[in-house]
Amino acid sequence: MSDIDRRRAIHDLEATLRVGKGGVEAVADELASQLEDRSLVKVKFLRAARGGTDAETLAADLAARSGSTVVETRGHTAVFEV
Repeated sequence: MSDIDRRRAIHDLEATLRVGKGGVEAVADELASQLEDRSLVKVKFLRAARGGTDAETLAADLAARSGSTVVETRGHTAVFEV
């Protein structure tokens, strides 16, 4: 997949997972499960999850817990792949 095609795919993705007050621990298994079926998964970090940290830190933690890689973080949203 070229960079342009990848950016289009990321842009067109809907966030299928939301991280709330339960934190990244609560959704790590679900992210891993979704990545078995899809090449990219977009995750939205809600205000309750962010607390005093930023989306990049939460995304890195979620990637480590789910065995995935962070493709892109923009605002309060991150895209993951295996």
